[in-house]
Amino acid sequence: MSEWVLSIMERLGYFGIALLMFLDNVFPPIPSEIIMPSAGYTASRGELQLFGVILAGSIGSLLAAAALYWIGRNIPRQTLFSWVDRYGKYLFIKSTDVEKALDWFERYGHRVVFFGRMIPAVRSLISIPAGMSRMPFYKFMFYSTLGTVIWTTFLACIGFYLGENQALMQSVLHKVAMLILVLFLLYILVFLIKKYVKPGNR
Repeated sequence: MSEWVLSIMERLGYFGIALLMFLDNVFPPIPSEIIMPSAGYTASRGELQLFGVILAGSIGSLLAAAALYWIGRNIPRQTLFSWVDRYGKYLFIKSTDVEKALDWFERYGHRVVFFGRMIPAVRSLISIPAGMSRMPFYKFMFYSTLGTVIWTTFLACIGFYLGENQALMQSVLHKVAMLILVLFLLYILVFLIKKYVKPGNR
């Protein structure tokens, strides 16, 4: 577990968790896969409450998602791409990444937000295309909240129950991440079949 993540939580408590999860969404190199299990492990030692850890992590993540959504909705597309071209390297984001995310979003529908909240790197990009495509804010927050709460709860519980066994925890994280990716790809496959395969061609 990352010692610096634990030190921030020890100093700032729930606010530190929310802050780190906020940064996870705007600064991809800070992964929730480290933050939330570390927070869950801290809760297992009695320093924090598991429910509070999940709540703080979810709030931090959703605040960042909402902020990025409104950036995508209110900043002209060319201005946004120009900014990413100039400063995105500091956030490890390229304008081509945003373009790909926007293309995926427009191609596969709003429900991609739900899966995107549980896939590393994608959750940092999916909010801006949602805003750019004028997805209704209530619908964006619904899917975001659903995916975020599920993911933060899972990660926190992994740290809470398996924090002492790093090898087992990493194995479970890897398997679940692969499962989510497979489900996401299946969703895309079903979407494409429904969209492009006409009843008469089956």
